[in-house]
Amino acid sequence: MLAAGGTGGHVYPALAAAEVLQTQAIAHELVFVGTQGGFERPLVEAAGVRFAAYHEVWAGPLNGVGVLTALVSLLKLAIGTLQAFALLLRHRPHAVLLTGGWANVPLAVAGWLLRAPMLVYLPDIEPALTVSVVARFARRVAVTVDDSRAFFKGSKTVTTGYPLRRSVREATRAAGRAHFGLDNDRPVLLVFGGSRGARSLNLALESCLAELLADGVQVLHLTGTLDWERSQTATQAQRDARDYHAFPYLHDDMGLALAAADVVLCRSGASTLGELPYFGLAGILVPYPHAWRYQKVNADYLVARGAALRLEDETLDKKLLPTLRELLANRVQLAQMQASARQLARDGAAALAAELLTLAGAKHG
Repeated sequence: MLAAGGTGGHVYPALAAAEVLQTQAIAHELVFVGTQGGFERPLVEAAGVRFAAYHEVWAGPLNGVGVLTALVSLLKLAIGTLQAFALLLRHRPHAVLLTGGWANVPLAVAGWLLRAPMLVYLPDIEPALTVSVVARFARRVAVTVDDSRAFFKGSKTVTTGYPLRRSVREATRAAGRAHFGLDNDRPVLLVFGGSRGARSLNLALESCLAELLADGVQVLHLTGTLDWERSQTATQAQRDARDYHAFPYLHDDMGLALAAADVVLCRSGASTLGELPYFGLAGILVPYPHAWRYQKVNADYLVARGAALRLEDETLDKKLLPTLRELLANRVQLAQMQASARQLARDGAAALAAELLTLAGAKHG
């Protein structure tokens, strides 16, 4: 049983592990549990993984919300825990993988009471409230980097790296540039803010897009589904530009976009810890300012190791163009950042799947 929800940074690692599990486990079934009414269902359906069942449980946020919302969330969590009990008794899983999100709390409580073997995976450097809570109920905790071990007591922690989906792992630079019709001899900037988008990133790019294109930079711009129409209007003058390629979002082709790029402008969610190192990408990271500090911690981890630069959301519109121009003009710095990123690469899909199979007592192969 795999449970995830809330953000793609939680869902995609579970799906990456599931891809490996369906090829390496013998005589098994995979069951996915998401949040009631959550956005993860279409991601799971598009993944191409054979799940025996898909379920949803009620859950809600408790951290950083008002009193009324917290009370409603407590009611949802109580209902969700009863639903989780029913699901665990119905499927009797040999192991449960929890990768974060509110849906994990009901599963963790019910799983602990029913003594189900549970493995928690922490995508980010520092655990948020949900992972901190559910990790107490788990037998094993998998982390992306060694630095995260300090947040968990005992010897139940293992470093696996960040699990990447097969479509990401198999993407190559040549295939990516060919797919998007990009010139091999000029730099490519990839800009994205997740499936829904990040308006501040879009606005900052739009304010200097004409200058970047004039400099010969090729731009892959993923606006997010919520900001697509506004951004299309704002970039009307550049829409027919040969070097500007805009999309609302990419799912199966995201690996190709990453493989084609030289520099990435994005938030610093958990996926940056896996994707940027895997492709050796220099990152310009802009932590989301209205959430808990985990994005800042992720960004600082990559910056401290020479793989990225960090800009603040409130000054992005003023600093983006000079930062990009300086980085792209300094080939030595760019190459050093890319090399530093590659040194951090560690795909954890197989390792996470192996940990889950060991917990379940299943055969490998």
